[in-house]
Amino acid sequence: MLLVTGVKMIEDKEFRDLFKIESSEHIQKIEDGLLRLEKEPDNQPVLEEVFREAHSLKGAARMLGLADIENISHRIEDIFGAVRKGEISLTPDVAAKIYIALDAVKKLANEAITGAPAGVDAAKIDESQIPKSKIEDGSFKIETIRVDTKKLDELMTQVGELNIAKMRIINRPFEIDEIINLWHELKRQQLSGKKSMELFERIGVLLGKLKNDAAEDGSKLEFVSDRLTDEAGAIRLLPLSTIFNLFPRVVRDMAKERSKEVEFIIEGGDVTADKRIIEEMKDPVMHMIRNAIDHGIETPEERQKNGKPRTGAMLLKAYQTTSNIVLEIKDDGRGLDIETIKQTALKKKICSKEGLFAMTPAQIQSLIFISGFSTSSFVTEMSGRGVGLDVVRTNIEKLKGTVQIESTHGKGAVFRVNLPITLATVRVLIAKADKMKYAIPVEHVQTSRFVNQNEIFTIEGKKTVILDKQPVSVARLADLLEIRDAQDARQMTHDAFPCIFMSIGNEKLGLLIDELLDEQEIVLKPQSLMLKRVRNVSGAAILGTGEVCMILNPQDLIKSVRKKEKPIIAERPVEEAKRKKMILLAEDSIVTRAQEKRILEGAGYEVVAAVDGMDAWNKLGAQQFDAVVSDILMPTMDGLTLTAKIRQDKRYKEMPVILVTTLASDEDRKKGLEAGANAYIAKPAFDQQALLETLKRLI
Repeated sequence: MLLVTGVKMIEDKEFRDLFKIESSEHIQKIEDGLLRLEKEPDNQPVLEEVFREAHSLKGAARMLGLADIENISHRIEDIFGAVRKGEISLTPDVAAKIYIALDAVKKLANEAITGAPAGVDAAKIDESQIPKSKIEDGSFKIETIRVDTKKLDELMTQVGELNIAKMRIINRPFEIDEIINLWHELKRQQLSGKKSMELFERIGVLLGKLKNDAAEDGSKLEFVSDRLTDEAGAIRLLPLSTIFNLFPRVVRDMAKERSKEVEFIIEGGDVTADKRIIEEMKDPVMHMIRNAIDHGIETPEERQKNGKPRTGAMLLKAYQTTSNIVLEIKDDGRGLDIETIKQTALKKKICSKEGLFAMTPAQIQSLIFISGFSTSSFVTEMSGRGVGLDVVRTNIEKLKGTVQIESTHGKGAVFRVNLPITLATVRVLIAKADKMKYAIPVEHVQTSRFVNQNEIFTIEGKKTVILDKQPVSVARLADLLEIRDAQDARQMTHDAFPCIFMSIGNEKLGLLIDELLDEQEIVLKPQSLMLKRVRNVSGAAILGTGEVCMILNPQDLIKSVRKKEKPIIAERPVEEAKRKKMILLAEDSIVTRAQEKRILEGAGYEVVAAVDGMDAWNKLGAQQFDAVVSDILMPTMDGLTLTAKIRQDKRYKEMPVILVTTLASDEDRKKGLEAGANAYIAKPAFDQQALLETLKRLI
């Protein structure tokens, strides 16, 4: 018996692992095929394939005694069978039922593998029991990898070669002992006056042999080690389709929820990347896709009005360069409006007018990656609950990658992510600054050359040189790392310095160093938990000389340069920084009002509570507030009426209003938007983090 009594979990670990792999493959193939059939209902080969996959899933479940999964899979198989025979058509309603059934199978399969209760009644599968497919939950992890047997054979061959080289190197000390013994004998003969020419010759022969053998062993060991490193790294490489295949279903569901039409295309799913990169990139890609659907692609009516096809196009593409993997998320939606970004930056006090004036269009567009930035005036829990694209940039930078955006207003946008192929090794330039060696990843290095003192000039307080007819800021690496005091810096009288010019997205920086030493491949050693995040440093490596070398973080270096320059960030007055933010809370339920008040006060806000909309409106005029948090269904005056009155009064035109309510339909959200609310949080999905993150974004 393979089931634990009372718990629908497979007891045998081997069968658990096998079913985890097999069930996920069957479900994914059924989902992929169903997505195609929605567009190509007459595609018989695809229909045959999904029918077979459902049948195989049913058989696997039956073998393990998983009756619920077997029954649901059998129902899915019956539906596909009826479509094959022409008895029914694959209408949107029929497809929706299959999706709901697949979601139920996923939950039941997880229960069988982990023991976690699925909360699914297999006898009654409907939308109230099975939530829509979501992957924004952090559970994605690759625990098993299928390896081609040829790769394993090659790996074992290299291990065998390595053992041979090991045995040869183990014998070298014996040869050295023989030379040492001869040297002692020669020393005794010298002391006794005996002739020693024969011993000299024997030592010379042995030393020559030892030198040649050591060189041969070194070359062999280097070759085998390099091959072994490549083969081991290749085993960790997985196709990006591992995560790409998760998104078509999600795009379909999200577009349907927002009453939008989206054609989603995937290219380059066969491009391979390190297992960890694939795991860590799932959330950033999901966030960029959600952002494109929420804020980029317009409604069919809006697109038609602007002369565009009713259906928006989105492309998820991957390709490989010499040293990087590039991911692109492209859409043909409304794109970025630079003027709106400027206004938002000023309103959020992210930049000053002077700072914006000095920026290029690309730099202005990059402001969307700053924490708390958003040009959208309406937030829902599905559009990221107020969490901006800074999360995307932060996660990508953890993987030693970069992200940039290119956009034309009204025509669409492209998010472009550059990532290393592997995180195990990195190619670096070794530079010396103040007698210390530092490593700089070469993928960010544009060029290097000497810079004369007379080439350096100042633009708006920044040390600058000309590179390719463009001004580029420069800084001494020792100064950025704060390893040289001011007196040492003044005493430097070099006429010229080696300079490494780096390029990170749209940003460029020249690093003035003392000496450029070498370029080499190094093994990246992650920092310990005690040093989880050190400014300007991403890790360490041990060089061939045995020295420990810090690997620098190019993104941090650019941030350090900005901090040393004249700040473009507008500083808030001391009084404003010290004053607690005031929140007006309108909620008729005593329990809910007390709970929300406690949450807000715990986060550092001052809260004034109102029992309904009319009470809130009266209190709004009595003192200054920074935001209003309101329920909708209230006596005397509801939340929508309160929001509309706030928007009609010039005094409160910019006042953020957040609606927290049990009304969760698309029609209800639309009414909230029309009334003038900035954010809409449904109580069924409510948690305190959603409210606090939204408030942080809006005020």
